[in-house]
Amino acid sequence: MKLAFSTLGVPGLPVPEVLSLATTHGYHGVELRAHPEEPVHPGLSPAERAETAALFRGAGVEVLGLAGYARVAAPGEDAPVLAEIRDLLRLAHDLGAPFVRVFPGADPDRPREESDAIAARRLGTAAEDASVLGVRILLETHDSHRTGADAIRILGPVGHRQVGALWDVMHTWLGGEQPSDAYAALAPHLGYVQVKDIASAEDTVPLPLGTGVLPLTECVDVLSRRGWDGWLCWEYEKRWYESAAPLQGLLSGGREYLLRALGEAA
Repeated sequence: MKLAFSTLGVPGLPVPEVLSLATTHGYHGVELRAHPEEPVHPGLSPAERAETAALFRGAGVEVLGLAGYARVAAPGEDAPVLAEIRDLLRLAHDLGAPFVRVFPGADPDRPREESDAIAARRLGTAAEDASVLGVRILLETHDSHRTGADAIRILGPVGHRQVGALWDVMHTWLGGEQPSDAYAALAPHLGYVQVKDIASAEDTVPLPLGTGVLPLTECVDVLSRRGWDGWLCWEYEKRWYESAAPLQGLLSGGREYLLRALGEAA
């Protein structure tokens, strides 16, 4: 498996400094938070996109994916959601990123079946653009659909190779789903896995990997035993928790923890 970290952990950090962290601490790739307050977002000009892609190539670091914020199950018209996804897909294509992340975002007051159908319809439509651009759309286990069992209700009806799943291990745990069950549901669609750690369900301030309650070694063991060899991406949510320790000082320890877990699972 290859290791990456998300720029959610280093809010606003310029791309050259992000790449320096990746190369210094031995990470193969970076997940870029695609938001206007970050250096990389869909508003970049063609020249800025080319420059960013060149920086990654020069550093020998991969752009794992773009973490977007489109909510595919949200109520409202399809057009704005599809436009947001298409902007992400074009940016990913220009940067050489294989994946874009979207959220479910269903309204809890609406019938579940209605929200699932809305999301499946939108993802099925966006999949055609994704095919043309050679990028895969990944639905993250998050918010209204935090477990693998939830996500598969959307992904199953879509049934398109360019639409898959992003397994956020915190959300499946919060949803009460065992790692083996989450993997079983998501495996046919799995793009990559986000790892993190927290103190409890009530205290989700990010912690160094292996110091909290999330079943990270069990997740790695499940992936290894099933022969999965994709990406593990550390999503350290510093942007939402100012009190959290800076990620820069934790990256080496996080890499060592993941490599140790992988070694023990082998």
